[in-house]
Amino acid sequence: MPHITVKPFDTSIIEKKSYINTKVIFKSKDLLSQDELIGVEVKGSKFLLYIKKSEKNWLFKYDKVTRPLDVNLVKEAIDNISSKLNLEIINSNIAINQTKTKLANSFEKRIEDFSDIKFPFSRVSIEVGFGSGKHLLYQAEKNPNELFIGIEIHTPSAQQVLRQIELKSLKNIWVINYDARLLLEIIPSNSIHKIFVHFPVPWDKKPQRRVISPSFLNESIRVLEQGGRLELRTDSYKYFWYSLETFLGENVLKTSLEVRKNESLDITSKYEARWLRQDKDIYDVFVTSLEESKERVFDFDFTFNSIKYKDTLLDKISKKPMVFDSFFIHFERFYRVDKSTILLKLAFGSFNRSEHKYIIIDNKKSYYFGQNPVKTLTNYKTHLKIEEYLNV
Repeated sequence: MPHITVKPFDTSIIEKKSYINTKVIFKSKDLLSQDELIGVEVKGSKFLLYIKKSEKNWLFKYDKVTRPLDVNLVKEAIDNISSKLNLEIINSNIAINQTKTKLANSFEKRIEDFSDIKFPFSRVSIEVGFGSGKHLLYQAEKNPNELFIGIEIHTPSAQQVLRQIELKSLKNIWVINYDARLLLEIIPSNSIHKIFVHFPVPWDKKPQRRVISPSFLNESIRVLEQGGRLELRTDSYKYFWYSLETFLGENVLKTSLEVRKNESLDITSKYEARWLRQDKDIYDVFVTSLEESKERVFDFDFTFNSIKYKDTLLDKISKKPMVFDSFFIHFERFYRVDKSTILLKLAFGSFNRSEHKYIIIDNKKSYYFGQNPVKTLTNYKTHLKIEEYLNV
């Protein structure tokens, strides 16, 4: 990932101003170490850069929580600042390859784009965890009048598919680099034709991290049109039986399942081809949505109405996770911007679908830096609790 290694320098020379195409919004210092975070804006995208300090050399890189999908924006920001400050660079991997196929940025979507979304196609399908994108790209080429939304939490995979969209001149794929379990919660009810979950990570040792779960099933059924279906494909015998138990669980009042074994598809990923060469069995489970679901109203406001900086604020904040009935809050890191402004890094929300965000608090206002939380009911309840807790 993009970074440079530099000789130590006086960070006071970093000012709130524009460095070529990069605007520095603020600079902050970690209260538990010597490390620093720099808030920047490049071409309308706001994110954080991280200066990790050691005795001899410093690492100047991106912050993974706020990092944009277009990695060139990060490279540009690091290059703009380091070159204007004449930093002594020891190692670098921020060169932008001009011959490399550009990302199809118009097909990259952000999580907030799905608030009150109106799809430009009459039929929409979703692929969760598309990996190399072979199946996603195939479906889009085969069905040009259908929109395919690819959700992938692995950033390099998302970037690669955006390049393939550009190469193939496709117009019917959206790519989002986010957790599919959160995205499904804000998709309109009855709006999706199919949901593909092909070869998810089994997580045998950490089952709580599995994509398939009772809540994922409920959200899938809600967003699927009547007659639409969720299609799971896996090479894991354990995952197959776990999924059946989930789809037929005690709290599932009505369901319709179809199970197949070693069914061939028109397109085969490189991983599936490898498993087939090893004579592994492949299992398919199809879940059909039987009824029309109620529409969900997302009237959530994630602004902070009453939180302002006070000298006693940091002393009040617990360093330990706070656990409530259906969510948690954990203030992980604390940064000082100036004498009346702090930056808080926190994890919060659902136990198996947590969010990571930064909150800026000064003596006039408070807000989430970069993006607001996803508009889920759990996140909103958590937001209200955060505001209550911080309102000293």
